[in-house]
This record gives sequence, structure tokens and C-alpha cells, in this order.
Amino acid sequence: MPQLTFTAVMQLVLLLSAFPAQYLILKWSGSTPAQRFHSSAKFIHKWKEWRSSYLNVSVWSDWVKLQLSKVSSVFNMEEDDGYQLSDIEPMMFDNDQGFFGASKVARSPRPPYVFLRVGEVVMDRRSHQIGVVVSWDTELRAPTKWVDWVYRKTEDVAAKTPHYKVFFSGPGPHHIVVAYLPQTALQRLTGTRPKIPNLDKFFTHFDGDRFVPKPWLREIFPEDVDDGS
Repeated sequence: MPQLTFTAVMQLVLLLSAFPAQYLILKWSGSTPAQRFHSSAKFIHKWKEWRSSYLNVSVWSDWVKLQLSKVSSVFNMEEDDGYQLSDIEPMMFDNDQGFFGASKVARSPRPPYVFLRVGEVVMDRRSHQIGVVVSWDTELRAPTKWVDWVYRKTEDVAAKTPHYKVFFSGPGPHHIVVAYLPQTALQRLTGTRPKIPNLDKFFTHFDGDRFVPKPWLREIFPEDVDDGS
């Protein structure tokens, strides 16, 4: 039994649709022969455009290849420094390289251009999501491939800008989203207490304006806590 190819199926569909198309053209294109002629010519022209763009197999093939190339360019992060996108996610929580604010070296003295402090409530200016600062770096510290991926459309990476690790609430009651954001992307909030899981691992309590770091976190950020907190 012969197999139907995509081309054969499309030819059959076009053949079956020819008579209904003629009927519709004759019914709605006009009452005079001249009106029907112009409407038919216009219909055929539009049909050729639609067929060349949407029924052309090579066009679809090129489109699919383009989409695949876009996906591979985003997720192909294994070159150069050996980090893949799947490896980055756990590193956002903690790592031994000191990336994403994970360094245990004390941030002292505290530079005056670091405006936000650990425990402060902040809002992402783009998404308007509210989170809590759990760490910061005086400048960007992240794998090269992550930097290229995140800032691929930005010429100025702002590598010397302070970056903050921020916890946001996730899609579920026990999920969190970890972000590493530049200072320019965050806005300080006061008097707001977001409900974010696992904050008790970093902070003792909320004092009405901010979360108070635990002793081990104070040792890393000794100047982030005001006297008497």
C-alpha cells in the first residue's frame, strides 16, 4: 500500500478545496464578470503568498533550525569554564568558589557605595517581587558563562557594581527563588515582612523594618547590623 507523503496530502487538500473556493469567490466577489475577475486574481495572489510562506517545507525547516539554534545558544554553557546551566542552580545557594555571594570572608570594612545590608527587605524593580538580602559582594562574582548568559544583551555588565544574593518566595509555600542582582535593580523597602521559606536559617527575627542576622552571618557582615539590634 503506497504511503501518503506530506506533499501528497497537501495536494489532495488543495484539490478538494478548489471547488468550495470557486463557489465562495463567485458568491461573494461581486455580481459582474469584471468584479469577479479582480476578486479572483486578488485571491490567487494572496494564496500564493500564504503558500510560499506557510506551506513551504524549506521555510518551516529554516524556522525550526533557527529556534533550535536559539535554544542551544542559551543552554550551551559547557565551554570555556566548564559550567553548564544545570550546574549553576545549586551554586546559587552555596559553592566553594565564592560565587553569588557565597564567600565566607568577612565584608569589612564595608564600602560606602554598598547601599543595602543583609536582612533588608528589597523589591526587584523589574518584576516588583519582594525579597530579602542574604549576602552581598562589592562587585560581580559569578562564572563567566553565567555573566555572558545573563548580560548577553547588555554592553555594560556593571562588573564593579555591588551585587546581592536575594531570596524571593517561590511558586509553592516551601519554595524559594534565589537571585543575584546588581544594586541598580533593587529598591529598599521598610515596614514590609515578606513570607519566604528558610529565612530562619539566616535570621533570628524581624524587628519591624528588617530581618536580624544570626551570629554566624554577623561575623561575615559585621558592619551590616546596627548596635543594639
